[in-house]
Amino acid sequence: MQPFKKPGVDEILRKYGARIESKISSSKGSEGFSDYSQAYEKFRKEMAHEFSNYEKWCKTLGSIVKLRVSSKEEEKVRKFIEIAHLDIEPWQALSLSVTAFFSVFFLGFLVSVAIALIGGGLSAFPTGLFVLTIFTSVFLFYFLNGYPKRLANRWRLKASSQMVPAILYIVVYMRHTSNLEKAVAFAARHLQPPLALDFKKVFYDVQIGKFSTIKESLDSYLESWRDYSIEFIEAFHLIESSLFEPSNERRIATLEKSLQVVLDGVYDKMLKFSHEVKAPLTNVYMLGVVLPTLGLALLPLASAMIGDYFKWIHVFVIYNLLVPFLVFYLTNKIMEMRPGGYGETDFLERNPFYSEYTKKGYYIESFIFALPFFLLGLLPLIFGYTPLPELLGISREISFADLGLPIFGSESFFGFIQTERGIAGPFGIGALLLSLFFPLGLAIFYSRAFRNRTRKLIEERKKTKQLEEEFNNSLFQLGNRIGNGLPPELAFGKVAESSKGLVTENFFKIVNYNIRQLGMSVERAIFDKRRGALLYYPSALISTSMQILVEASKKGLKIAAVSLISISEYVKGVKKINARLKDLLADVISDMKSNMTFLAPLLSGIVVGLAAMIVSILAKLKLSELEGAELAGLGGFTGMLNLFDIAKIVPPYFLQIAIGIYLIQIIFILTTTLVIIDSGEDRLERAYKISVNLKKGISLYFVVALVSVLALFALTSIVLGNLL
Repeated sequence: MQPFKKPGVDEILRKYGARIESKISSSKGSEGFSDYSQAYEKFRKEMAHEFSNYEKWCKTLGSIVKLRVSSKEEEKVRKFIEIAHLDIEPWQALSLSVTAFFSVFFLGFLVSVAIALIGGGLSAFPTGLFVLTIFTSVFLFYFLNGYPKRLANRWRLKASSQMVPAILYIVVYMRHTSNLEKAVAFAARHLQPPLALDFKKVFYDVQIGKFSTIKESLDSYLESWRDYSIEFIEAFHLIESSLFEPSNERRIATLEKSLQVVLDGVYDKMLKFSHEVKAPLTNVYMLGVVLPTLGLALLPLASAMIGDYFKWIHVFVIYNLLVPFLVFYLTNKIMEMRPGGYGETDFLERNPFYSEYTKKGYYIESFIFALPFFLLGLLPLIFGYTPLPELLGISREISFADLGLPIFGSESFFGFIQTERGIAGPFGIGALLLSLFFPLGLAIFYSRAFRNRTRKLIEERKKTKQLEEEFNNSLFQLGNRIGNGLPPELAFGKVAESSKGLVTENFFKIVNYNIRQLGMSVERAIFDKRRGALLYYPSALISTSMQILVEASKKGLKIAAVSLISISEYVKGVKKINARLKDLLADVISDMKSNMTFLAPLLSGIVVGLAAMIVSILAKLKLSELEGAELAGLGGFTGMLNLFDIAKIVPPYFLQIAIGIYLIQIIFILTTTLVIIDSGEDRLERAYKISVNLKKGISLYFVVALVSVLALFALTSIVLGNLL
């Protein structure tokens, strides 16, 4: 008889390894672990489309020359690349910025030299174009060099708006099942991208052998949040520590503490942000709106004095390129200041009217609607610079007397002037009035297209938000009903009866109908792709609550009831914090909105009227045409008359179009900034707010400019008509 031999560790692992592996394999289908690598690739493809153009440029232009990157810079850029989930190397990002810089610089240099050679010498060298080329190339270098960081920040902003729901999922799940892996898997399945993608990658890194356990992979992932959201890391560490608590009460208290840590952290950071953002927004308004608008009033006289060096094209470069770039840069810095953890979490594609948002036909329809306004705005150029009037047998110049307005004399309606260099203008008040229709048509095009794309989705979102306001109380009732021993299949009908007259009544009625009449399970009655109640109410809050209800019901009615009541309390706390944060940001947002849609259009409209008055005065005085005895009476001031040659002034027609386009650009940039400050990355809200602000701002500008031009022109005509 052989003596008993104690089995070793290796022998035990070989003996029971296959049995353990079979049990894990049998359960991973229900928990969703088996397809994490496939899900990671699937979700990455879904999210990568937003960055694929940049990746394409990096892999083509960025790969022409391989530049050496310092180890410190490479480590920093690689961190941003990993956060943004980009499939590029750090040297490709740097090479793209350098290649873009030299490409634009040499292209502009060659074009400038070609213009000088064609013009006949160095005097014809386009200095302004070359300076603009240098500015553009430098801007492209810094813009592309910092692009990975901006993409990383955008990813952070999207992901961090889902931090609180993520912790909520994990906490509620671990209240009844103290298993970190299953809780993270549950959150990964039910969260929206991009945070869902990050959680799936945690499992993916374990599958490919990068880490041996989920905890190691999770801790490594959390390190990427250390410089951005320390409260998210602290919450997860509390969740992990709950696994080692000796009593169930202390375990649940630790879990609830983790959620409170996230909520407090978000609140503190947004409170600090609401104070810090006021000064930068004021600077943006002063540098990007007030000063450029006031500078417009000086342009007519300034262009008269330096007419040979200042043309209408310079106005467009300054007001439609340089100033918007400055505003964009400053607002981009403000958006980088915004902390995460707060904002809209709804995924746009979940809305049943998402197809309306993606329709391209709305742009065609809006363009056809705005086309008459564009044609009216371009009518002066058609009359002055095309052969169309001769073909139609119409005179290029029409006076106010011809139009039946003799009060304005025989002044030309369009105001074209024949000079040695050709036709100059239009300087007439009629051309200026018609030019108002060009920015109006542009605003109508974007406003109408954006409004039609977002109208139904915004209406549905409002209904959903109203439902969410009421759903918290209904959720509490549902938890109490289930806690009293009533099965979920019957509890929905009871809550529907007690919610008469509320929006939530319809939701519970649909679930009850699907269960009783169609024989569906609770899960199918809510989540079925054809008849589920969530099809009609695409809400993250409702989806989260119902998913937790279904999952908790598997553990028993009591656990399901406690989970629902806990969610109700958590949601109540989140709503209080969100309401407080909106109050803190209300002053900043309302001030900026009023400046953007009221003060800026008002000032710009008045400035257009002043420019028209200045040009009208110079046109009526005709100082450059004085001669003989008239000049002798002016003595030594005769040389100054050449400064007021109206042919050298920037035509008010072009000045007004530049102002109108500038206002539209400012509304686009500032509206995007305010939406991100208030709601985070929210494409639907951004498009809707742009349509509303364009309608308000440009309509006010059109009316003010029209009234001020007519009033000041009439005043000038009457006063100077009597004097002359």
